[in-house]
Amino acid sequence: MSDASYIPGTCNIGDGEISRRRMVALIGLILSLSAVATFITTGAARGARFGIFIPLLVMSVGWVQSRKKFCLAYGFAGTFNFGKLGELSRVADPADRAADRRTALVIFAQSALYATLLTLIVLALPL
Repeated sequence: MSDASYIPGTCNIGDGEISRRRMVALIGLILSLSAVATFITTGAARGARFGIFIPLLVMSVGWVQSRKKFCLAYGFAGTFNFGKLGELSRVADPADRAADRRTALVIFAQSALYATLLTLIVLALPL
């Protein structure tokens, strides 16, 4: 991948951080599939299936962040990282921090929407 740099409201993480977000998405997917398998094997009540929202949200947040190359937590905190994992830099310009916060809110809303839609699908399944 190319050598990226910080772009306010657009890109605040590099390759290492993107890989970390992909891992979070994978963990969320595994937890979600495990929950569905549990619902099937135990004959869980439809109301109990609402619990799948959390692992689906974890998966969605990780996936959206990796696709957008933007960490919502860093966006809220006014930081970015293109170096070694854990080596954060501060965003100095208030306008850039505001742009990052807006993007972080959009990412969270998008992730919550995906998790909600997937949860509704799981609720509709005839298990």
